[in-house]
Amino acid sequence: MAQAPSRNQERRPRENRRPREDNREDELVDKLVHINRVANVVKGGRRFSFAALVVVGDGRGRVGYGTGKAREVPEAIRKATDQAKRNMIRVPLREGRTLHHDVRGRYGAGRVVMRSAPAGTGIIAGGPMRAVFETMGVQDVVAKSIGTQNPHNMIKATFEGLANSQSPRSVAARRSKKVGEIISRRGEVAAAEAKE
Repeated sequence: MAQAPSRNQERRPRENRRPREDNREDELVDKLVHINRVANVVKGGRRFSFAALVVVGDGRGRVGYGTGKAREVPEAIRKATDQAKRNMIRVPLREGRTLHHDVRGRYGAGRVVMRSAPAGTGIIAGGPMRAVFETMGVQDVVAKSIGTQNPHNMIKATFEGLANSQSPRSVAARRSKKVGEIISRRGEVAAAEAKE
């Protein structure tokens, strides 16, 4: 025969319950993009520290990146993750899986091209750009890095392009038109390009 729970077991304090904001942070996905060992030459020899580049996203269009530097790798990653959480941007996605339109981004010598893709394409992007799209929740995209292979400049160019992407709804609101007019216009332009 099972015993009834005692009073102390029934009134257990709810310390493990977290506010709603913390739950949103728990849903964030972070990816380590690059880690660099940096040497500082001093009188007794070299002191090594580590610089980390991290991308953080919620899988639903919010994404951010951050850098951190520390004497130990875990501490550098923690600093970079905290900075990435503070610097998040929201990117409008079409059907929650791809970009609304083709985007170009540029930062320093880093140049990137990102194109929307039909369903089933997957993420066709290399290295640092792939980490951005995976954490952001994009499922179909074709991207190419044209300039430098430096991961810092590639990430910054990618974010510069994504920050400039706009949804048809925001464009329609700015131009005082209906969303249908803008989307139908996009279809006409695609048809004209196909004829040529």
